[in-house]
Amino acid sequence: MKNLSDRINAIEESATLAMAAKAREFKSRGIDVINLSLGEPDFKTPQFICDAAKQAIDTGTFFSYPPVAGYQDLREALALKYQNENNVPYKAENIVVSNGAKQSIANVMLALLNPGDEVIVFSPYWVSYDALVRLCEATPVLVKGTIENDFKATAEQVEKAITSKTKALIFSSPCNPTGSVFSRKELEAIAAVVLKHEGLLVIADEIYEHINFTGERVSLASLPGMFERTITVNGFAKGFAMTGWRVGYIAAPKWIADGSNKVQGQITSANCSISQRGALAAIVGDLASTNTMVEAYHKRRDIVYNLLKDINGVKANYPQGAFYFFPDVSSFYGKSDGARTIKNGDDFCLFMLEVANVSLVPGSAFGDDNCVRISYAASEKELIEAMRRMKETLAKLK
Repeated sequence: MKNLSDRINAIEESATLAMAAKAREFKSRGIDVINLSLGEPDFKTPQFICDAAKQAIDTGTFFSYPPVAGYQDLREALALKYQNENNVPYKAENIVVSNGAKQSIANVMLALLNPGDEVIVFSPYWVSYDALVRLCEATPVLVKGTIENDFKATAEQVEKAITSKTKALIFSSPCNPTGSVFSRKELEAIAAVVLKHEGLLVIADEIYEHINFTGERVSLASLPGMFERTITVNGFAKGFAMTGWRVGYIAAPKWIADGSNKVQGQITSANCSISQRGALAAIVGDLASTNTMVEAYHKRRDIVYNLLKDINGVKANYPQGAFYFFPDVSSFYGKSDGARTIKNGDDFCLFMLEVANVSLVPGSAFGDDNCVRISYAASEKELIEAMRRMKETLAKLK
């Protein structure tokens, strides 16, 4: 018998990775696919970070297993960053460095959740939130934002979703997949609800904190009373174009950090020693390279927004951060080009890939099948061409 465990059968393959794999398959066949499915910066890692990693190799010092939670100097630098930039008094003991923010979230959930616990998930959500909750045999409770409200769940919705089984809630800001950013006022309202419920925790994913076009950056843990209630998740993939380096981290109350450290010690042990030296250079260096990337994303956001507005039937809001659009394309459901009929987001994305040769991700993976995710972490030339192809292809549907 070849029976996988119930917990594995209960989750799906990551849709973003699956669509990226399909795009690569098409490209391997010589098809000119524009891949807008992965949240992957198209910039190279800044040279000063690469140089630090090379230097670490050349010294011959960083060849041994690092401490499970990460090198002390990196953890101290991350704590200092949060003190200075985010107004949160973290110390090194609050930091656990992991193999990407995804592992950071998995560590936290494995450390905290029991079968039967409930986790409120702001929807639309990053694909792994829902899956990781279920992997821990807990229950995700979706609280859904609408496109009219920039896809942001409200404090009132959170209050209504809380039960005696609620252990935590999780959200990202800036958000993947919608690009939405919660304001200070909105976060304060959510914090007020959380603080009314003893023991309720929040996993606040800040991986896109630097790619924020609002001019306001607020960490939930900085709000009164929220330091002991918040697990902050962050990493280097997006703001420093270090996706392949696989460095993420949490900053959390010590008892949660210790629990996450215990989980990590049994699964992967520490993050790569050389990656950590690159991460240290990134966090203590200046943000000039990051700011240059953010300026480019800002410009691309406006380019894509104006082109999406010009496609009849596509409804898009104006995202304030990250590098995604999450347009509503449900007006095309039930339409056909004569050869196939679009029934849902999966059909829409397959149609786009096969006919327009543009790779997107269906919104069902993020909790909203009316939408699809478009990543604009691609060149302006590619984005303009992708939008042209989409407009031309969608015009064929009747």
